[in-house]
Amino acid sequence: MPAAKYADLEITLNRWNADAYRVELRYTQPESDVDIRLAPNVPALARFDRSQLEMLALDPTAYGTLLGANLFGDENVKTAFAQARANAQTQDASLRLRLFIDSAAPELHGLRWETLRDPQDGAWLVTSERILFTRYLASQDYRRVKIKPQSDLRALVFIANPTNLAEYSLAPIDAPGEMERARSALGGVTINTLEPGQPATLNALADRLREDIDILYVVAHGALIEGEPRLFLQNESGGVSVISGGELVTRIGELQNAPRLVVLASCQSAEMTTGDGGALAALGPRLSAAGVSAVIAMQGNITMKTVAQFMPVFFKELQRDGQIDRAMAAARASVRDNADAWMPVLFLRLKSGKIWYVPGFGGDRASFEKWPALLDTIRGGRCTPILGAGLTESLLGSRREVAAKWAEEFRFPLAPFAREDLPEVAQYLSVNQSPMFPREGLGKVVRAEIWKRYGSELSPELENADIPKLIAGVGELNRKRDASDPHAVLASLPFPIYITTNPDNLLIEALKAAGKDPQVELCKWNEDMVTESIYKRDPDYRPDEKRPLVYCLFGQFSDLDSMVLTEDDYFDYLIGVTSNKDLIPGVVRRALADTALLFLGFQLDDWNFRVLYRSIMSQEGRSRRKKYSHIAAQIDPEEGRILEPERARRYLESYFQDADISIYWGSAEDFVRDLKKQAEKK
Repeated sequence: MPAAKYADLEITLNRWNADAYRVELRYTQPESDVDIRLAPNVPALARFDRSQLEMLALDPTAYGTLLGANLFGDENVKTAFAQARANAQTQDASLRLRLFIDSAAPELHGLRWETLRDPQDGAWLVTSERILFTRYLASQDYRRVKIKPQSDLRALVFIANPTNLAEYSLAPIDAPGEMERARSALGGVTINTLEPGQPATLNALADRLREDIDILYVVAHGALIEGEPRLFLQNESGGVSVISGGELVTRIGELQNAPRLVVLASCQSAEMTTGDGGALAALGPRLSAAGVSAVIAMQGNITMKTVAQFMPVFFKELQRDGQIDRAMAAARASVRDNADAWMPVLFLRLKSGKIWYVPGFGGDRASFEKWPALLDTIRGGRCTPILGAGLTESLLGSRREVAAKWAEEFRFPLAPFAREDLPEVAQYLSVNQSPMFPREGLGKVVRAEIWKRYGSELSPELENADIPKLIAGVGELNRKRDASDPHAVLASLPFPIYITTNPDNLLIEALKAAGKDPQVELCKWNEDMVTESIYKRDPDYRPDEKRPLVYCLFGQFSDLDSMVLTEDDYFDYLIGVTSNKDLIPGVVRRALADTALLFLGFQLDDWNFRVLYRSIMSQEGRSRRKKYSHIAAQIDPEEGRILEPERARRYLESYFQDADISIYWGSAEDFVRDLKKQAEKK
């Protein structure tokens, strides 16, 4: 089945003056990364008749018609919207309609955008799977928005039913009924709950969320008190604990990994409707700003009939393809005949709208036909794995997170998009502080991250150990608890040569644990390095399965001068290896030119990959690469990164002069797990 195509139309509302908002439209065609600014030279304005809209609050059709007339009142906006929709239709693509409300105009979130009607024919815009409507929100949270394989998703159902709700004129919550409804709605997703009898306190919620929960499903009473959202959770004795929305947002923002989806499900009341004064919906923008990828809430007194119909359809559709916005449209369409069908609202900070993926090769994730050829080249010693940062991020943290942390801490002055570019931020620090500062600082960041993640599991003897010993301890810990530890799997296979762009020693220690005697060689790209070459100690050394070569292209923590970290380092490295071919040993040059290459853990736009590519292409004998099938398992699904395997494959083929490149859709860990399964088959 061909993959669905999506065109994107982003409508941005910025404050213009006291009663008007500037409307900007950006359109992106399917399979394109280029934004088209519609009507760019005309300042289109929108004015919203709040008093009239309030008068129509009980008539969703009239309300949505007036709201559409207000939004599309400027003829340029109306025409641009019609053009975008027509263009999407001609390309047989669904139109993602994202409404972006600037932070300076938060009052616009109070309008009922989900009632929006077409300015031309009056049809309801948000109940068709051809138009996927979301309230799109930016976030100052710089953590990666990383999606997971579908099989790994976990949900936490959190139901707060205090014993003394009557004191607050609130009806008791049917906790067993709500749990059953949640289980029915979530379908096959793995569900976690609190322990039996455990009070639904804020601390209990935060503790369970630290277990890397993907979907948080909250059932609780809420209210707007003096404009502040409040939730009625429990205290340690089971009674009411009224917490502010700000407290919940703060606790979620402090998590290592925020939930990817938060569902603020209204609870059943005595009148068979749910109502919280809009408190739960008001939390949506704030949770998104705190790092939550998507938030679903109810923005009115929605009936339980609608909730019971809406939620199962939403999660069923979500499990089809992981597309939150499409699942939302399908669920809303299923209740379109209900008067309150407009009340579910989706706040989204994911441009792709995707919460999970299925690992595998190709657009249809079909079975990979070249496993026999790949395994044959591995067993014959004719395959060379090349390791990138994506293979270590789950253990040691991400380079982008390090860059963002440094950019904020040291007031990085350049463009916002460069804040997650480690070489660029490290270059700033090398000038602003000292050349050695980012090298030593990276070790400090890794040390802090290790103790934060594994402190309770590591030996106290490692507290004052150097970085290589500390990383070795983490590697040993992970090999014990994960039978598919990627470095252990790679170490178990008969590769004579491993190439790594990472400064850690995880692979080296995994090879030792596998009973092998790895020989480590660092690329001598500068004159300050002190590490002695294996070829000086043993000129006759030839890599083999028992005594493999680990060639470190960009240095190691054990020799800080060897590390390629800043922009200047990358340029100096590239100049060195292209002007002096002998910097890279002959056996490594031959492996790059005359073996199957297995790229693991790269992003195509990273400096590591781009400089690695230049290093490979500068070597002789590159035409021989066409004899082999190469694999790139660097397409790690993540918001804002390359999400289409076919486009990525064409990109790599052009990079490698039409060599046979197979793209694995998933993380490097996903691929290594599949490789292990294939290698274990008889």
